[in-house]
Amino acid sequence: QVQLLESGGGLVQAGGSLRLSCLASGRTFSGYRLGWFRQAPGKEREFVAAITWNLGRTYYADSVKGRFTISRDKAKNTVYLQMNTLKPNDTAVYYCAATYGVAGDFLPNYWGLGTQVTVSS
Repeated sequence: QVQLLESGGGLVQAGGSLRLSCLASGRTFSGYRLGWFRQAPGKEREFVAAITWNLGRTYYADSVKGRFTISRDKAKNTVYLQMNTLKPNDTAVYYCAATYGVAGDFLPNYWGLGTQVTVSS
């Protein structure tokens, strides 16, 4: 059973930084993609970033390119999302997600419970 546990959310001023962590457990993740989605109040959940576990290839939504960086630490079974130059419209619940396969659309089979990120203006 795959489990994803997010941490690192909080309240930050616009222009600030936060780093989210996602501890993945329950299996080995060779061949998987892991990543982050977010959902703001009244909006649909949207893709933020993803990374392939084996080769570390990264993918980003246009809205976060150049500001957010996704990475993974295989030894710690953890995926990180470094968020810099945060804006108020980055405010959302951020979810860690995972799926088997490295090609095609990122359609996760597994989800964490989410961590709140609030950016004040």
